[in-house]
Amino acid sequence: ESNKEQKIDDTRIKLMELLKRSLKPEFLNRIDETIMFLPLSETDIHEIVRLQFKGVQKMLTKQDIHVTATDEAIALLAKEGYDPQFGARPVKRVIQRELLNELSKEILSGSVHAGSLIAIDANDTGFIFSNEGEILPDINPGNYDDIEEAEVVE
Repeated sequence: ESNKEQKIDDTRIKLMELLKRSLKPEFLNRIDETIMFLPLSETDIHEIVRLQFKGVQKMLTKQDIHVTATDEAIALLAKEGYDPQFGARPVKRVIQRELLNELSKEILSGSVHAGSLIAIDANDTGFIFSNEGEILPDINPGNYDDIEEAEVVE
């Protein structure tokens, strides 16, 4: 921990020296503070992917389409969505390209529709989408407040 703080302090000093050489004093005086960000860990990226995936689930649930993802799928999204230079910014683009675009094609083809349960997995070749059947809640469609259990039918 102290070694990490020392590296951050050293980097901050080098950054300020570089800024003093590169920028005019008038501009440099307008900078109130410099903030140093630590690189994201693998655990951080996985958590970001899980949060983003929850957003996808929420969005699709409004259309009565239910999706789940295995740990392998989350790990592949994290791997493909992380760039050391840009951090987790590419995660949303990977989710859009690899998951949402594929699901959109399936919705348009009629393979996925309201009530569908889609399981997303991953292997060495990429993502695997499985239509696990339909969810038939024991209540009126559109009332999600009372959902406790759902039955899966093939």
